[in-house]
Amino acid sequence: MLTKKHLIIGAMLHGAGGNMASWKHPSGPADASVNISHYRELVEKAEEAKIDFVFVADGLAINKDVLPHFLNRFEPLTILSALASVTSHIGLVGTLSTSYTQPFTVARQFGSLDLISGGRAGWNVVTSPSTGAAHNHSQASFPNHALRYEIAEEHVEVVKGLWDSYEDDAFLYDRENDTYFDPNKMHAIHHQGKHFQVEGPLNIQRSPQGQTVVFQAGSSDAGRDLAAKTADAVFTGHKDLEAALAFYQDVKNRAKEHGRNPDDIAILPGIGPIIGETEEEVEGKYAALRNGVSIHTALNYLGRYFDHYDFSVHALDEAFPDIGEVGSEAFKSTTDLIKADAKKHGKTLRQVALEATTPRSEFSGTPEHVANEIERWFHAGALDGIIFGSPLLNDGLHLFIEKVLPILQEKGIAQTDYAGSTLRENLGLPFKQNRHTKTISKAGV
Repeated sequence: MLTKKHLIIGAMLHGAGGNMASWKHPSGPADASVNISHYRELVEKAEEAKIDFVFVADGLAINKDVLPHFLNRFEPLTILSALASVTSHIGLVGTLSTSYTQPFTVARQFGSLDLISGGRAGWNVVTSPSTGAAHNHSQASFPNHALRYEIAEEHVEVVKGLWDSYEDDAFLYDRENDTYFDPNKMHAIHHQGKHFQVEGPLNIQRSPQGQTVVFQAGSSDAGRDLAAKTADAVFTGHKDLEAALAFYQDVKNRAKEHGRNPDDIAILPGIGPIIGETEEEVEGKYAALRNGVSIHTALNYLGRYFDHYDFSVHALDEAFPDIGEVGSEAFKSTTDLIKADAKKHGKTLRQVALEATTPRSEFSGTPEHVANEIERWFHAGALDGIIFGSPLLNDGLHLFIEKVLPILQEKGIAQTDYAGSTLRENLGLPFKQNRHTKTISKAGV
């Protein structure tokens, strides 16, 4: 296990919500996705509850049929920088694609967020499998799955090298001796790779946590391998404990094979429970969400995972169609799971579309049920922590903090205070040592 003794808890800040109908829920403003006061209220409440980090996801292409939250939302690093000024301990994690960015810019942006926040930044590495994203970045098509991950691995390697441009004590600010910094502690990267050629050095000092925490969200074979090689933490999602256990062991084993300490990578499944005081209340909330989504909307939502494939050409109430390799170059792990689940259980297209649009998490239930399920998965060794996201705008996060978290704290699973001031400390991860420094600069961290 990680050095952290308690369950890691992250909270997704998902604007107007993660369901097609959630923006209509009265627990928050309809314009939540671009409402700074809304974000500030949530992050302050999350920090008061001692949640480890908040997470802002992103995407690079839209159309009129996508999730309402996607249509009009803050860019992650911008909103996270604003939230850094009203918080002091909670981690600030944002998505940025390796397919449509340059490593120098990414290193500088997250390096800045890390300094602004005092060492609380995290980068969620994604590869953006979307034709729309390609068209928005002057490209005719997006790279195939294998190439995207090849690019991503080199991209992350370069970013990490740039984050080590300065040793921790390079800047002296010695006015009396006219010495701003020690040039012997500045290092160019001189990277000449297949996809990137970057000279360096980066023009910003190192983070108080050494380097920004790297998260990775792909669950395909290539995604797992990238995580095992490069990530400090992994976002994932599973329908049952058996699948979660298998994923956990696989990624930890891959990390070991790549010469890493498996304890230096945290596995964090996302959970999206509907929480209610009674099972009847939970059922009512779920029904309201599901009934608020038309089948036309559901088909469009499902199609997004398959690079906006048009499912409307198939019969709704017949078996899920055999569409061959469609989706294999898009959200591969998700589309593979959808196809396999539909085949295994003989589901119709209508069933698959509605389930994809309004999934029913097995964590859903009363506060006691949610806490017990989290405890069960934690003690089974299926996770190091969770990412909490709710399909019901504010309703879910508020109930999680007010009703579920106290139960987890009573069980001794969830922390009651922060371990330190940086995200690495609070995740139980070691300070990231500079590759150019021969001695430990942050003893005991």
